Amino acid sequence: MTHIANFLHYLTIGAAVGINSIGASLGEGLTSKAALEAMDKQPSARADILKIAVLGMALIETAAIMGAAISIILLFDANIEPTLYSALAELGIMFAICLSGLAVGLASSWPARAACMAVARQPFFGQKILRVMLITQSIIQTPIIFCFIIAVFIKSQLPGVTHLADSLRLIASGLCIGLGSIGPTIGLSKFAATAVQGLGINRNAYGKLLSFTFISESIIETPIIFALVISLMLVSTTTLGPDNLLGAIAMVSAAACMGLGTIGPGISSGHTASAACHQIALNPDNHSVLSKVSMFGQGFIDTCAIYAFLIALMLMIV
Repeated sequence: MTHIANFLHYLTIGAAVGINSIGASLGEGLTSKAALEAMDKQPSARADILKIAVLGMALIETAAIMGAAISIILLFDANIEPTLYSALAELGIMFAICLSGLAVGLASSWPARAACMAVARQPFFGQKILRVMLITQSIIQTPIIFCFIIAVFIKSQLPGVTHLADSLRLIASGLCIGLGSIGPTIGLSKFAATAVQGLGINRNAYGKLLSFTFISESIIETPIIFALVISLMLVSTTTLGPDNLLGAIAMVSAAACMGLGTIGPGISSGHTASAACHQIALNPDNHSVLSKVSMFGQGFIDTCAIYAFLIALMLMIV
């Protein structure tokens, strides 16, 4: 049992930094490639393109930094004595950090790549393109930050995990926020890339695109808020006894329900807002109608996440 516990403990430590580094390094590589292509297309804007690429890659690095931080905390915390049940609970940390880190590292490169090409098309509009890229990329990092918070909460409870039901509860908490971050991350990144591309198409639509960006990204991010609430409820529940395996299984089911229930709404909401954003860039005079239709559609899409949230709550209560 000790060998299994140590294996799971060090697996979580290694995966947290390794998988997140894969996502971040691939995202940075794609951004570098886009920057070089943009410089080749518009050599006169190479200074602005380089600035965008460097700042974009710095934000992409967030996923790797979060993974390294949680790995260091687990590795050097003298209060953690791995037992079979605490090591199983650490898998919740791995699910939270790795699923979100891989998605955020890859997807947050999309607006950075789009910004490089947008500056190549609009070389005298680089500062405003950079501003929109930084705003949207910063919002894309929120899923990994939420996951890091849940991972820290799980870690704080590891010394008190003494039975399988508690292990499953903490695994469920990490699984919920980890799965729940994938769809919104993809949707946010898709929309952010289109918003930046829109500035490359029509710089006169800057004001309308910026206001639409704030509203749309808040709607796209709504499903992960539901996942965060369920994860916090799971990690703070203390009513499970050692013989309550049925209750623990219900909690894992609630986590899967909420986590999977955010993937479709997150991606679809991002695609809807992205289509409206592209049309606003082409026809800024129709901004009011396009934004209203987009928000109306996104509101209907997010009802699917609400259904998953309600069923997850019922599973936890019953």
